Amino acid sequence: MEQFQELLNTNPLLLLAYLIGSVTFIMGLKMLSHPETARKGNLIAAFGMTVSIFATIFLYKAHNGEGLHNYIWIFAALVIGTVVGTMAAKKVQMTAMPEMVSLFNGMGGACAMLISLIEYRNDAAPPMGKLLIIVLGMIIGTISFAGSIVAWGKLNGRVKDKTIPGGQIINFLIFGGIIALSIMVVGGFTTGPALFYGILALAAMYGILFVMPIGGADMPVVISLLNSFTGVAAAFGGFLYNNPVMLTGGILVGSAGTILTILMCKAMNRSLKNVLIGSFGAAKAGPAGAAKEAGNYKEISLNDTAVLMAYAQKVMIIPGYGLAVAQAQHTCHELEKVLNEKGVEVSYGIHPVAGRMPGHMNVLLAEADVPYEKLLEMEDANDQMGGTNVVLILGANDVVNPAAKDDPSSPIYGMPILEVEKAEHVIVNKRSMKPGYAGIENELFFRPKTSMLFGDAKKVLQNLVSELKNV
Repeated sequence: MEQFQELLNTNPLLLLAYLIGSVTFIMGLKMLSHPETARKGNLIAAFGMTVSIFATIFLYKAHNGEGLHNYIWIFAALVIGTVVGTMAAKKVQMTAMPEMVSLFNGMGGACAMLISLIEYRNDAAPPMGKLLIIVLGMIIGTISFAGSIVAWGKLNGRVKDKTIPGGQIINFLIFGGIIALSIMVVGGFTTGPALFYGILALAAMYGILFVMPIGGADMPVVISLLNSFTGVAAAFGGFLYNNPVMLTGGILVGSAGTILTILMCKAMNRSLKNVLIGSFGAAKAGPAGAAKEAGNYKEISLNDTAVLMAYAQKVMIIPGYGLAVAQAQHTCHELEKVLNEKGVEVSYGIHPVAGRMPGHMNVLLAEADVPYEKLLEMEDANDQMGGTNVVLILGANDVVNPAAKDDPSSPIYGMPILEVEKAEHVIVNKRSMKPGYAGIENELFFRPKTSMLFGDAKKVLQNLVSELKNV
């Protein structure tokens, strides 16, 4: 409170700017909870961030009365970052959005790590409280940075899932080493920077090793967790600089990411400990992780699909990563409108971990202006599944795999799924019979109610729309 009082007395305009930034962050986060207000929420938060940045540049005064200098470097960095970020965001495809989120999150962790490194080098003898904040910010920021880069590589296929023998024991040993070295550094039991940089190296190693074996349906959970890490690390930076808006933003990101992670784990009926230690979804040897012969599947033609859907009373669409790959969200919305014109009720069943990041399918369909009220959460979708005539699965795989309920040996066993078999007819659109992201066979494809409709999702939906118009 003394620091805020000092800021109020010496620089009330800067405090006002930080207050504007903090309030807009809270408003923006609240508006992000609904697709209809998410875009405006982003803009409001961005406005607050802009006000805070320029207020810091021009209004900040240190204890000696001097403000910031090196404006050429500051504005050069701002311009380069703005141009690169804008171009990357405009060019990215929806399929690549998860890895961009991971990459940007990693950059946030790297910033927090660099703040700690700079403060450690600039302060020869920091008090224990400040040194603790520096060390914690560096550890969490480094883990977030290293883990996010690995997640980015795994999502775009550059890094493969790899389980190291005894990996869990190694991770525990590394984590224990981080704690031991941190106690030595913060407690003043050693002098010199060697152990401090040793903590940095161990934190980077831990970030890599704990994300490396995780794959499949757990990647959205890991991305959300790493996002919360970055927020916490940024909050420590706010403590170091006595910066209220940086502290507020970090706390909001950290708490929101943590809550989202817990909710996603709850939706998957798994604990966070099992996600991180159990390597859920990672490729595994043996019967559980290998494809197996499940029987014969049957195909359905476009014409038969169109007739079946045109004369249905209720159709539910299950979007998955294949829909994003084909960039078919707009065509899917067109299919929905054609069915509505024929008196068919259409809804969308959304699994919390469908896609490659939290809310991937919601963002995808919101881009196509699909009404938010048509998006059903997993529990609501399952409640309505029994009264549904036709379920159309577009590129989803693991989130509709009955092995999660029926096969205790399956790596996804225990994960709640969209129970599509309760519907009268199940039509699955896929490019081929290859397994999904978790790398396991889907027995749903061989069940009596299921028919396969092969092909690229966008092309299939375009042809299906044409067929429906002729029915």
